[in-house]
Amino acid sequence: MMNYPFRSDRIYRMPTHFGPSLGPRQGLNGRRYPCTDSPKATTIRAAFEARASQLEKYLPPGFLLRTPNLIYLTFCYATNIEWLAGRGYNTFGVSIPASYRGQHDSVDGDLLLVLWENMADPIITGREDLGFSKVYCEIPEPQFSGGNVICRASWDGCQFAMLRLTGLKEVDTEDLPKGPRSEGILHFKYIPKTGCMGEADAAYPVITPEGNTNMTCHDAMIASSAQQNFSTSTWEELPTLIHIVDALSSLDIGECIEATVMQSTGAKDLSDQRILR
Repeated sequence: MMNYPFRSDRIYRMPTHFGPSLGPRQGLNGRRYPCTDSPKATTIRAAFEARASQLEKYLPPGFLLRTPNLIYLTFCYATNIEWLAGRGYNTFGVSIPASYRGQHDSVDGDLLLVLWENMADPIITGREDLGFSKVYCEIPEPQFSGGNVICRASWDGCQFAMLRLTGLKEVDTEDLPKGPRSEGILHFKYIPKTGCMGEADAAYPVITPEGNTNMTCHDAMIASSAQQNFSTSTWEELPTLIHIVDALSSLDIGECIEATVMQSTGAKDLSDQRILR
């Protein structure tokens, strides 16, 4: 009887029975994607004032808030993704400025609290391979009208989040707000242990380092103001997301600090993701 082997130079995820898996960091025959002319993306982002006392309760072990006390809402609409054979998908992320202080690593970045996506494949690869806190929802294309744009997120027809930017004005890409210095996107990877309630197979912080990207920004707009809304919902409407959405809807989110729209080309395959210790 012969069992199939696992190659040390390949990425695997379930089901492993058919060999190495395909995804953003591994194509057919182990192919890597350059991420130079792909993807094309529209990123709509706004930063709002927030209360430190409310945000602190969502920090994993080893993390602490850093100033300014802000919450970022970011919608991204990506097309022409090479690892999806030219298809695209949309995302909606919520993040806060945070630091991690470990035994060996000390980094200042932005902690990704949740990232909604409207396609299963990037959710699976991002959760298992990288440790992104990804979940599913419906994210229609942004609605541009005059100098405004509206972004929406829903689940099974129940709209739970909205971001509206008003007074959009074209600017040079160099004039986009820089924001607080960040060494990258911070995450807390957690995989439950099968059959063991409350125990983890994996539970540790990771970082998506800033830089090492082929992304080029070629068009930009700045909004004069922005408004956001997380709708208080019911378990019947959002049976698997209610704890996330209601937590976000309970936050006292203040004035908009900055809001932008950016058109870009290129990215990176995130193979530089690493564990923090």
